[in-house]
Parts: sequence; C-alpha cells; structure tokens
Amino acid sequence: MKEFEIYVHIPFCQQKCGYCDFLSFAGREEMQEQYVRALKAEIEAVAPERGISYSDHTSVVTSVFFGGGTPSVIKAEYLVQILETLREKFLFAPDAEISLEANPGTVDMEKLSLYRKAGFNRLSFGCQSTFDEQLKQLGRIHTYKQFLKEYKAARRVGFTNINVDLMSGLPGQTTEEWITSLKRIADLGAEHISAYSLILEEGTPFFERQDSLKLPGEEEERQMYESTCEVLNTYGYEQYEISNYAKPGCRCRHNVGYWVRENYLGLGLGAASLMEERRFSNTADMKKYLECSSRPDQIRENLQILTTADCREEYMILGLRMRKGISEDEFYRTFGQTLDEVYGSVLEKYVKLEMLVRKDGRLFLSRRGISVSNVILADFLD
Repeated sequence: MKEFEIYVHIPFCQQKCGYCDFLSFAGREEMQEQYVRALKAEIEAVAPERGISYSDHTSVVTSVFFGGGTPSVIKAEYLVQILETLREKFLFAPDAEISLEANPGTVDMEKLSLYRKAGFNRLSFGCQSTFDEQLKQLGRIHTYKQFLKEYKAARRVGFTNINVDLMSGLPGQTTEEWITSLKRIADLGAEHISAYSLILEEGTPFFERQDSLKLPGEEEERQMYESTCEVLNTYGYEQYEISNYAKPGCRCRHNVGYWVRENYLGLGLGAASLMEERRFSNTADMKKYLECSSRPDQIRENLQILTTADCREEYMILGLRMRKGISEDEFYRTFGQTLDEVYGSVLEKYVKLEMLVRKDGRLFLSRRGISVSNVILADFLD
C-alpha cells in the first residue's frame, strides 16, 4: 500500500503574536463554525478523487497533523468532528500518528480529555519560553505556570507523546536563560522538543521594529545553538533534524515525512499539498474558501508539476535538514546520476570547509555546517 499524510489547517488564534507570519487570525465563533462546515465539505469532496487523495483504499494515512493558527482555540467538538470525518473518508494505518497543536491558555482538562478519547495521540504545546517576561514580549497569552498546569493535565488524561516548542534568540534573552528553559522542559520528560531560533519575517510587527528589539548578537545565538545540543544530549534526546530533538522512538513522523518528500494532502484555508510530484495549495481567501470548499478545483491554486530538477533540489535541501543526511545510493537510484555528477563542485567546496561530511555512503551537514545551513542549502539550487 502507498502511504501518505494529511495536514489540516485551523487558521484561528486567540490573538496574533508579534513574530508570526502564518496564515492565521482571530475569528468569531460564528466564523469558526462556518469554517468547520467548509472543511468537512472539502474532505468529503476530495475523498472520491483518484491519484490525488488516495481514498480508494489502496493507500493508507500514516499521520495527520492539525496545525494553525491555534487549533485548540476552537471548540473541542469541532476538532473531533473533523477527525471523525477524516476517518470515515480515508483509510488510517492502525498506528497512525495524529498530532494536534495546542497553545497554553486555550485548553483545559475537559478539552484535553475529548481530544484523547477522539484519537489524538500526540500533542504539541507552543510554550516558547519558561520566562514570563519573554512570553509577554512575544505576545503570548499564557504564563509558564499556566503551561505547566496544562502540560500536567495532558499527562493525566493519557497523552504519552508530547512535543514542546521553545524559541531562542528572543529580545533580551541570554544563553543562561535559554539553557534554563531547555532544562525545565527536559526535566518534565517531554518526548520531543522543537528548538527554533526567532526569525524576523517581513510584514510582522517584530520585523517593523527590529531596531528596538535588543536581539542577541550572532555569537550569543551561536552559543545558544551549541548549548541546545549539549544540554538535550545529556537528557537523552537525539537531534534528528536541525531544530528537532526526540527521545528514542518519538520522532515526529509527520515532519519527517515532509523532509523525505512523502506525499501529503493539505486541507483547509491556504493548506499546501505534495501529491505524486505535484505541488498545489488551497486559496488563502477565506470568503472564497467558505463558498467553494466543496469544489476542490475552485479552491486549488499554484499548481506546479515538478520536473526532475525540481525534485532533485527538494531532495537535497529537505534531506540535508536531517542529521543523518541523504544516502548516495538512494540518490543514484532515484535520479540515475551520482551526487558528484550533479553537485561535484558544491560538494568539494563544503567538504573542504568541513561543513559537509561524506561517510559510510551518506552526505550530511557537520555541526559547523548546521550553523550556516541556509547558505549551504541554497547552493544546491540549480
């Protein structure tokens, strides 16, 4: 059987954070109800398609990820309904990973219990920092104490696979404070930690006032990154991707699928898909989505049929994000050329600089290379 993943976009938030450039916004309950109806209509509409949604029971869903926005800001019953509709229309693997993003301040014991009973088996908490002043600067609605309360509630209702997001490079943040946040979350025993650096995205309030933010310098950011690996390694976490760390057996299956270019179907406003070397996305226009979600051909945009060169670029850029990198043999089997035939000069340059490593038939970024990964990966663009 072929395998594929599903991403479900819930675009609603309690309020927009100053650094966020995702497709999200605060929405009234009436709009949320309309959106859920439209989303269910889209699911029912794409299910009969062949070669796109794999609903013909020759393919199986291995993971579902509810992201946003903040999915947990809407009624738990809505999320349950969406998941039930997916199960009715698609074939799920018995061990499918079903993840839900949840921000502290938007869940309670009742909601968490409903999620767990419905079949959600992985929770991703957007904590970002364990210091209240930093949370306030980011525009988060929760305190660290509130996060702890809801994290413990998730454990009590039966969640045994929890990710916690943390963010470094925050305004005024020191390396010592970053290490403290890492240790506090690791001490809780979270199965997975996503440790990202703050990026100033154009069009966000943070970008507009970056000169007044007092961001850590380049050297301090480098120290933060190095300390992340050192601290989490002592707690038994494996760095399996540039920004992601997991206890044994707890890698995020859904995100790994993105990095190895598994097929995935995006559902909801602005959601992107990769199906059989075709990339496309849904409209980002809420009015159009609400009116036309039952007609996939009306809401899909930006169709790109990937060429061999496109696929090769994605294979390199996404695969090198993984700490194990890519297999030279697999590259040859996939594209009919060796790495040296296609990227010889790039490989020679970065291997000499000790930023790329070739070992045991694999190519991967060195520790030094990870720190400038964006520059290196850009060189694999044809």
